[in-house]
Amino acid sequence: MSDQARPTGKRIVVVGGGITGLAAAHRIVELTRELESPIEVKLLEACPRLGGTILTQEREGFLIEGGPDSFITQKPWALALCKRIGIDDALIPTNPDCRRTFVVRDGLLYPIPEGFLLLAPSRIWPFLTSGLFSWPCKLRMGLDLILPRKDHGSDGDESLASFVRRRFGQEALERVAQPMVSGIYTADPEELSLRATMPRFLEMESKYRSLILAMRRAGKGAARGKGADSGARYSLFVSFKHGMATLIDALAARLPASSVQTNAPVSRVVRDVSDWRIVLADGSSMNADGIVLACPSYVSATLLGDLDEGLSAELRAIRYASSATMTMAFRREQIAHRLDGFGFVMPAVEKRTLIAATFSSIKFAGRAPDGWVLARAFMGGALHPHVFEMGDQDLTAHVLEDLRSLIGLQGQPRFIAIHRWPQSMPQVPVGHLDRVQRIENQLRSWPGLAVAGNAYAGIGVPDCVQSGESAARRVLAQLG
Repeated sequence: MSDQARPTGKRIVVVGGGITGLAAAHRIVELTRELESPIEVKLLEACPRLGGTILTQEREGFLIEGGPDSFITQKPWALALCKRIGIDDALIPTNPDCRRTFVVRDGLLYPIPEGFLLLAPSRIWPFLTSGLFSWPCKLRMGLDLILPRKDHGSDGDESLASFVRRRFGQEALERVAQPMVSGIYTADPEELSLRATMPRFLEMESKYRSLILAMRRAGKGAARGKGADSGARYSLFVSFKHGMATLIDALAARLPASSVQTNAPVSRVVRDVSDWRIVLADGSSMNADGIVLACPSYVSATLLGDLDEGLSAELRAIRYASSATMTMAFRREQIAHRLDGFGFVMPAVEKRTLIAATFSSIKFAGRAPDGWVLARAFMGGALHPHVFEMGDQDLTAHVLEDLRSLIGLQGQPRFIAIHRWPQSMPQVPVGHLDRVQRIENQLRSWPGLAVAGNAYAGIGVPDCVQSGESAARRVLAQLG
């Protein structure tokens, strides 16, 4: 089947209809709308629907998120996109009365001390009085105040485990750093690159030597600026009143009706004499002046295998972990815990099935009818691949067993919704940024080709938006 009739203008094909691909396609439309001959955009998605891991479902009065349930506003790209497309008025903040998270220790839930920012405390008294850490751990963490800094050089890197163990000790790594980071990256802290994921902490050590001193200074600075921010419209994390699919639907609606094609898996990418050719799995093909591969890096590696073996090898070398979510509805009286927080994270040393759990209806308004609780469990990841491989029945039994012992759950849920995301979470080991740079260098040999997604410069929704929009701008600039 030959390419469809082409307009006189140029065409860019975006492969992948998740948030990255939609952001890329929308940005192309935005930037070329005023041109005398606008650039045609075609978005090809292998699945029957758009959105990738962003999946919102309504069921019996509950709002279920199969994937991400929110995005962070400190990274500005998703929020800026929402404002540009006019859906920022649909954003809602997290519940201001319960903005805290618990960590499991010996089967009990302990709140993370007030002022504790991921790896280190910014306030001493809440840290000292917390039952989350043993006294030997508190004393060892206090050594951060006198330990020397490590010179990483201009391009040095270090694993999260190495960094935390060096600054704060083994217990701090096991009890807080590992579960907090696993809840975000589903990664092994022994491999996770600090420079690629949390460079702020390396910068703090370089500038202040002690992370505790750096945190305290940052906390004082935030307190001094509190008055100026008291009227802020958004909390640190936001979602949409009707779920994260609001963003997907809004972007799709702003693309030309004929530009989106679902159920359209691509099999390979070919460089012809003057342009690109995208070959679909059904044997059809289409030509393009530019391509954005907004799909997992291993998919991009396959598509480019015949074009550039070196580039394909670098893309394929990025490893992924699989994860799953299980959403459950309970009556409030079925749960003994006060539910005075957004959820909890689980240290691997506890040897449980869960990575973390969120009390969705506590975190955001409108997720459950009155008198009901919507909870969501997270499983799998780099440290628990065997859990992802469990069948639904075994997985459900293990998760409910954990919840019964941790939050005093009684009885059975009204319903259970399981969403599995195989090979969805890119792993970011030490040296990841060097690999990304090599990929970017090799792409310079192929003008009009860009890759984008959560495998390169960040895994969150804002990171994906930026990645897609940046790829769109690069391809447009190369087309002149």
